[in-house]
Amino acid sequence: MTGELPLLGFGLPISGSWATPGTMRRIARRAEDLGYASLWTFQRLLNPVDADQGESHREVQDSVVALAYVAGHTTRIGIGTATLCAPFTPPVVTAKAMATLDVLSGGRLSVGLGIGWMPQEYAAAGVPFARRGARMDEYLRCLRALWTQDPVEFAGEFYTVPRSHVSPRPVQRPHPPLLLGGTAEAALRRAGRLAQGWIGSSHHDLSRIGACAATVRAGAREAGRDPEAVRIVVRGVVDLLDGPAGPGRRPLQGTRAQVLDDLSALRAQGATEVFLDLNLSPRVGSPAVDPAAAVAYADQVLNAFAP
Repeated sequence: MTGELPLLGFGLPISGSWATPGTMRRIARRAEDLGYASLWTFQRLLNPVDADQGESHREVQDSVVALAYVAGHTTRIGIGTATLCAPFTPPVVTAKAMATLDVLSGGRLSVGLGIGWMPQEYAAAGVPFARRGARMDEYLRCLRALWTQDPVEFAGEFYTVPRSHVSPRPVQRPHPPLLLGGTAEAALRRAGRLAQGWIGSSHHDLSRIGACAATVRAGAREAGRDPEAVRIVVRGVVDLLDGPAGPGRRPLQGTRAQVLDDLSALRAQGATEVFLDLNLSPRVGSPAVDPAAAVAYADQVLNAFAP
């Protein structure tokens, strides 16, 4: 039987044939009208021919530009990146873009950042792949300084900001919520230690979210922070079926009742928020999918789980 549910968000159309301006507006407004808490995007700079990531990664819109677009067509629903690879962009550029997006959205932004994992994207971005963890720790310190200090000055091993004024400032103070991705224990503890929460990846085993959440909260506790205040955001690739999924079904696959039970189980594991992401579904997020069919399925999912 379904118990308490996490907050529910929705993946903004960003990948495949349905990721058009009109569909972005339609889905964003519909999700807001139905009471969803948030809209989320993800980043993919390229799809290497020698490491094909699949149909859902072939044709991906820019994460931040898409959020800025729908921020102007909505008024209440939260928006977030899940996630941007932080090292691809200098902290001062990220600080400026995210502060501007927070201003444009009226303080609705959550900034989800990751460390990245694809060497080909690092090469294309011109950033060394080595020492990613140390670079990320310094990146976060620099980013917070840029948002909270005026004038700001930062001198680190990887990043330098000469003494300067940086504006506009974010609407949310001291800054928009920072959420970190990652699967390694060090990344999970970093999220608890340095950020306001953690975002699970599409590759996460949803039966192990509880262990990840516990590690994140342990990192917060060790840093003297309130572990219960940490957000645990899960990406859920939902596969809604007309009839019950049988033995061997994966989480979030099946009837509405089965998926609701899975969402309740994620809440029991410690997830505070789950966003239903169809971009990574083979039924939606491919350039080969009929866009009208993708939108019809999205409407079905939106209505089925409307908060």
